[in-house]
Amino acid sequence: MINALSIDLEYWWCSEFLTEYLPEKRDDQFPESVIPLLDLLDKYKTKATFFVLGAVAEHHPDLIEEIYNKGHEIACHSYSHKTLYELGREGFEKEIIKSLELIGKYNPIGFWAPSFSINNETKWAFEILEKYGFKYDSSIFPIKTMLYGVPNAPVSMYRPSKKDVSKHDPNGKIVEFPLTVINMGMNVPIAGGFYLRALPFWFLKWGIKKVNQSRPAIVYIHPWETYSGTPRLGIPLSSRFITYYGINGALNKFGKLLNEYDFQPVKGLLYSS
Repeated sequence: MINALSIDLEYWWCSEFLTEYLPEKRDDQFPESVIPLLDLLDKYKTKATFFVLGAVAEHHPDLIEEIYNKGHEIACHSYSHKTLYELGREGFEKEIIKSLELIGKYNPIGFWAPSFSINNETKWAFEILEKYGFKYDSSIFPIKTMLYGVPNAPVSMYRPSKKDVSKHDPNGKIVEFPLTVINMGMNVPIAGGFYLRALPFWFLKWGIKKVNQSRPAIVYIHPWETYSGTPRLGIPLSSRFITYYGINGALNKFGKLLNEYDFQPVKGLLYSS
């Protein structure tokens, strides 16, 4: 079983937990936070999907070009990292247009909504993605948290209905690759972001093996999560735990996953389905 690997290429300050605490002057830490990940991917001869924030592409076009030239897939993560709730339909379409002006030459066919903000409140997003030539989305998390989630959504690839994103529509134009969960009486997230940093490696291995009995896993990470130089802000304890826990060991853990499993860009799942 070949799993999929995605890198969420956004600024370290995009986390919802940091908004009220950001310093006026801050270094975006590109490319230094990305180079260790690229080196690790080279070491294990692994290609990934980089979901690129348009603002990052605007300020660091050479970095995006380098990522593409190494054989990785370039996909879209909106322009500003505002959620779809904040943007609304018209604002979202404007962000898609702006992002495509910056990364369109890489022919992106995949999208990942900031903060997993596609649900039935924002189901209009699929019409816009279809309009601009996208083929797949990976924004739906089949869990429910205080920030995101579509708990009744399928856990494997499907085509979301424009009437209810938790339902499969065989005639749907956009393919959805939900974020990976395992069922333990309830859906439990594994292999991405905070969950990758916080869960012990043996549990990640067990979880991916269990998922691979029926489908590929999708593993994701942000460069700031694997970079020891990521600034630690004075935020409340619970937010600090979610945002910073496990950062110092995340790159090593990520490398162990690359050594243990075969990965491909997300679009590979689309073409092999």
